[in-house]
Amino acid sequence: MSNTIIKIIGSTLNALSYVAPRYANTKALALFSTPRKGRITPKQDLFLNTAKKQSFTYNEYSVMSYHWQGSGPTILLAHGWESNAQRWEDLISLLKPLDYNIIAVDAPAHGASSGKQFNAVLYSECINVIVNNFNPEIIVGHSVGGMSTAFYQHKYQNESIKKLILLGAPAHFVGVFKRYVDMMGYNKRIENGLNALVVKRFNKQPSYFSTADFAKTITTKTLVIHDTEDKIIPYNDAELIVANHNNAAFVTTSGFGHGLRKPPVYEHILEFLK
Repeated sequence: MSNTIIKIIGSTLNALSYVAPRYANTKALALFSTPRKGRITPKQDLFLNTAKKQSFTYNEYSVMSYHWQGSGPTILLAHGWESNAQRWEDLISLLKPLDYNIIAVDAPAHGASSGKQFNAVLYSECINVIVNNFNPEIIVGHSVGGMSTAFYQHKYQNESIKKLILLGAPAHFVGVFKRYVDMMGYNKRIENGLNALVVKRFNKQPSYFSTADFAKTITTKTLVIHDTEDKIIPYNDAELIVANHNNAAFVTTSGFGHGLRKPPVYEHILEFLK
């Protein structure tokens, strides 16, 4: 959305918050949770068709997985917001000659998975379904995929997972929420209403959903990679995650942005996997 449209929507919901607060708050949360892109394009499908596709079920959601079979360790790849499993094409091209058994997943409301809305808690439960079916030893997550991976490992404490790799992952949900509120120009009525809706839906305060806090409970060997010029997730989010994790290596890049789809990043990943 353009800045003009964003400001119009924000101003409209701010006005509605005085006469129809429930509608304004619900609409604001729906906007936050609904990806505007990330479905598979025909060009992306050319690559994804090289994998064995299998759909699994979590509650009312169908969750699409992609399997490139190998005889080595099983690795699960979890993409981020408004993306899909194709974003891993370059990394997969490096893993296949090393005979890794590669699994990628489309998050809810992304790729070929069902649903219209998305959140990291839901994604973490879908990751659990995929883990239970493929038993990976390694999980790589980008952005909110990294956050959801941490949520998963915090909750399930899966000792079969030997390594985690978090790329450009947010440190806490509060920060993501606040950046959304600021971008839209929402007033305090909507900001407070959004927080109340999170509590109602998850029975937890937004501050509970913190990758950095959950990192304190995760003993799995972890690699955190973050770029100093990431304009989506601040670099200090990575610093906070690493500070709270007692078994994490930290790689800083510069000039790669939030996507981190660059050969030096893949070299760090492959070195960590050895």
